[in-house]
Amino acid sequence: MPISTFTGIQTALRGMLAEQQALDTTSHNVANSGTKGYSRQQVVLSATNPLVVQANSSVNGHGAQLGTGVDVTAISRIRNIFLDVQYRGQNSTLGDATAASQGLNTAQTAFNEPSTSGIARQLSNFWDAWSTLANTPETNTGAGARQALVTSAGTLASSFRTLSDQLTSDAANAQTQYNALTGANGTVANDAKQLAMLNDAISHATAVGQSPNDLLDQRDSLIDELSSLARVSVTDLGNGAQRIDFGGVTLVDPSATGGYTWPQTLTSPGGQLAALANLASSTGPLLGYRDTLDAIARSLVTAVNTLQPTSPFFDPTGTTAAALAVVATPASVQTGTSGASGDNGLATQIAQLRGGTIDQTYSALIARVGGDVRTSNLAQTTAQSLVDAIDNNRQSVSGVSIEEEVTNLMTFQRGYQAAARAMTTMDDVLDTLINRTGRVGL
Repeated sequence: MPISTFTGIQTALRGMLAEQQALDTTSHNVANSGTKGYSRQQVVLSATNPLVVQANSSVNGHGAQLGTGVDVTAISRIRNIFLDVQYRGQNSTLGDATAASQGLNTAQTAFNEPSTSGIARQLSNFWDAWSTLANTPETNTGAGARQALVTSAGTLASSFRTLSDQLTSDAANAQTQYNALTGANGTVANDAKQLAMLNDAISHATAVGQSPNDLLDQRDSLIDELSSLARVSVTDLGNGAQRIDFGGVTLVDPSATGGYTWPQTLTSPGGQLAALANLASSTGPLLGYRDTLDAIARSLVTAVNTLQPTSPFFDPTGTTAAALAVVATPASVQTGTSGASGDNGLATQIAQLRGGTIDQTYSALIARVGGDVRTSNLAQTTAQSLVDAIDNNRQSVSGVSIEEEVTNLMTFQRGYQAAARAMTTMDDVLDTLINRTGRVGL
């Protein structure tokens, strides 16, 4: 088959166009070097179909294939799916650990132990006040001790109520956060809507043979964000679309109305939502601490009131930490059972409650809170380290290296210049052929 005189020019043109697209793609990489979630893109080049030259050899009569240049077959996105799966799984663990750590640290701050204003010190002051009263039980000389005792008891009761209210509030705040994230206009719903729209756009682009790399990055970034809230799993449906399961239920599905289904009840949330649900639960740590505090308050009311047979010292109906209240007055405090001015038997017995079940249970509660906080903080630190390590691996694959891109720019620039030079050379050859061939005197 005859070869067109302009084949060489066309070949050089293809080279210039390919190098131009490679330069444009590299420029796009450089421009997005700081864009979160951006995946490095790469031009895929391949040789175009050759021209068959018949009987090219006079020796053996064989033909040949003449190359016609290069073409851009795709602009690929450099991404490692396995690292994405690892990252999202660990990011869910980190979301859980972070929310749990924050909630438990808030509770530990509320206990404020050890300190001069914590319940441990207030209990100690309360027992001290009974000891002082036992040393001066007389009605007249012990008036100041009686007043100090009632004041100390009031401070202790107030500390119980404040701590109980704070723990209740912390649990309620966790539920509020959960509701905000999963509500009609929350993060989950908004991300689901955006993912459904991206699914649709990506499917349409894929159907016409395009590779919507930037849209794919946006979708992956949203899935990464969701993975901190709950466990996610992604199923490729083969047409550019994906089905995304979230917290044990299907969240995004092209076959659903609008492309997503929300709200739903999560069956195995994981992530931040799991931690918030646990913090808000009646069986979770925060209300568990409050229950123990209630038991301590109940023991305190029972123990002290039992040794105040004539008139209760604490409100007998206030058997929770939130309801603990002093009803005694300096005059109604009983130091003994005989009624004699110097009888200190009851005051001594109450003072001897120091270090008993009440103090021990509260000390165990503080140790429990401290242990839970240490465990959650360690879990968060470990999870963060693993997420960072996996993300670094992802960035080593997908991230943009400015040094590498500058090298690519120089390579593609030289390639463009070479293709342009080839075109210029072919143009000179054609000029000689068309305008000068056959002229006399040349």
